[in-house]
Amino acid sequence: MADTFKLKLSGVSSGYGAVDVVNGVSLAIRPGEIFALMGKNGMGKTTLLKTILGFLRGKGTIEVDGAVIADRKPAELIASGIGYAPQELPLFQDLSIRDNLRLALKGDRDLASALERVYGYFPFLKDRLAQKAGTLSGGEQKMLILARALMLRPKLLLIDEISEGLQPSVVQNIAKALRDEREKRGTTILLVEQNLDFALSVADRWAILKLGAIEDESPNGPDSRSRVLQHLKI
Repeated sequence: MADTFKLKLSGVSSGYGAVDVVNGVSLAIRPGEIFALMGKNGMGKTTLLKTILGFLRGKGTIEVDGAVIADRKPAELIASGIGYAPQELPLFQDLSIRDNLRLALKGDRDLASALERVYGYFPFLKDRLAQKAGTLSGGEQKMLILARALMLRPKLLLIDEISEGLQPSVVQNIAKALRDEREKRGTTILLVEQNLDFALSVADRWAILKLGAIEDESPNGPDSRSRVLQHLKI
């Protein structure tokens, strides 16, 4: 039987204007797998995620569940079950925590159950639903962004540098949330990260992106940390 993949990229290139930042990337991620994509700043990791989501157009083929998703708009892809937790803070600062979370859903029918799910990962949200998102700390806003992505019960979750600036205890909590999503719901996760310890604590496989191309790729194993460090050396 042929391998089945939740997300498959074949020769994907993209960038800004005439300049390609991502150069011929090919990746295949299986259902229920956590895949960590690592690399230094400026190597094209965020650009690749934005290309998958349709914010940027490029060359090559992107497939989800075997279907090519070219020319689909970001809103369509998210509505189809792709969650996205971006590196920047795309929250509505003047809206409450509740309203920011509610925006992830099409209506209020599943709101109560979705809120209960994210409370399990981020309990502080429950008692602060009326608080404006813009008054949260940077770390709390990061957790709210991830919580909003999880509200939709995504089948595929793309996460960009979620651990940046967070305390170790919060990073551990996020790691547990990602493992639970994978183990309990079979969620497939593509995790872009620079925090090596966090990434390798959750990943089944990993790859290194350098100058827009995959330089190394491997199942997570005993030698993973030393191999990744070699690539990340200045």
